[in-house]
Amino acid sequence: MKTREALSELFWPAAGSPPVEWVVAEGLVGYDEAVAEMEHRAGLIADGLAPERVWLLEHPPLYTAGTSAKDADLIAPERFPVHRSGRGGQYTYHGPGQRVAYVMLDLKRREPDLRRFVAALEAWLIDTLDAFNVRAERREDRVGVWVRRPEKAPDAEDKIAAIGIRVRRWVSFHGISLNVEPELAHFDGIVPCGVTRHGVTSLVDLGLPVALADVDVALRVAFERIFGPSVAACVDPWRPKAFTPR
Repeated sequence: MKTREALSELFWPAAGSPPVEWVVAEGLVGYDEAVAEMEHRAGLIADGLAPERVWLLEHPPLYTAGTSAKDADLIAPERFPVHRSGRGGQYTYHGPGQRVAYVMLDLKRREPDLRRFVAALEAWLIDTLDAFNVRAERREDRVGVWVRRPEKAPDAEDKIAAIGIRVRRWVSFHGISLNVEPELAHFDGIVPCGVTRHGVTSLVDLGLPVALADVDVALRVAFERIFGPSVAACVDPWRPKAFTPR
């Protein structure tokens, strides 16, 4: 079996597919509302009634537990709301200053291969971080994107981005999270992704005072190289209390 490093990074759709909608939410979006929107949209995509979508947002502080989460990895359950999630993976933190990108793609239009899809998501994050002169790397024994921290110890490395996906009818949802300027102490309430040996970092923690808007530009450029064209979508401002499925 090929390593993810050896898999092709490009994950373009079949010829003639419409561009992926690119949506950036205003303000903080509640987790349950986001999941409801993703599930609804994924169903429309699977039925051929809506184009694919990437949805960029921030969540209020919260923890999510993936399908492989272990109870012992939730260290401080009283600290923030804990949401059980259908995505793959273990515990992670979401909060302000972290760019979350929910990725709703029809893998049948591309290739129904989950390992290739994960490899493409990793490549997307690595390319994005390269725009800020950050050398990020994948690891075959764990999912996510990592940066070496030799100033801490010769073999030290920290996680700067996480990946957790779910696929239903070959349409993906959930996605990635990239630490721009979150409160890193908030990760102390969990064992992030079940990994105890390494820590977490962010662009600001690495000495790069980058704005979310700048990260969004880099994400879109890298996305289009790997996944194909996108188009900015005009949608109503996000209002969780008045949510109407599209």
